[in-house]
Amino acid sequence: MTEDIMAAVAAERRDQAELLSGLTEEQWDAPSLCEGWTVKHVIAHTTLPFRSSGARVLLEMLKSGGRFNHASNRMARKDATLPTGHLLNALKANIDHPWTPPGGGLAGALSHDVIHGLDITVALGIDREVPAERLRIVLGGVSRRHVKYFGADLDGKRLEATDLDWTFGEGEPVRRPAQELLLLVCGRRLPVG
Repeated sequence: MTEDIMAAVAAERRDQAELLSGLTEEQWDAPSLCEGWTVKHVIAHTTLPFRSSGARVLLEMLKSGGRFNHASNRMARKDATLPTGHLLNALKANIDHPWTPPGGGLAGALSHDVIHGLDITVALGIDREVPAERLRIVLGGVSRRHVKYFGADLDGKRLEATDLDWTFGEGEPVRRPAQELLLLVCGRRLPVG
């Protein structure tokens, strides 16, 4: 199973690098689904583990009083000033990087990449479907803790994927493709239309 997840992480990063290589500078500067972040901010964030030392991250965490999201936001804003090519090359050079988020393991690394990839493609209106095997891994790790962390309001709702065998929660059915439900779990507002 570990090798399968490692292969899924590498495949997701490879797919994203290919997609990002075709974006215009205007698309890199366009808003993503991450509130207040452009596509460039998102890639600055996802490539941070490949480009930054542990000392830098620790210093930023100390400056933020231990609040990871605050430190992460500040680092993404600073690093989004790097040239687009630099960020893209950091992703391409680290397709097989073994980084995992604290406490998240390989499935957490895959979740991180898949979710932020959707933050980009959905916001830009790019019709990309995350492969089902990757979505199954990510959705298999969804818990109430994740919903709470992202501040998603899913009380009284039962999420039902229309394209995978996956449900979450209790209450009024919300039926959508799995990757849209994943974004709802992560507190994202989906574009209308």
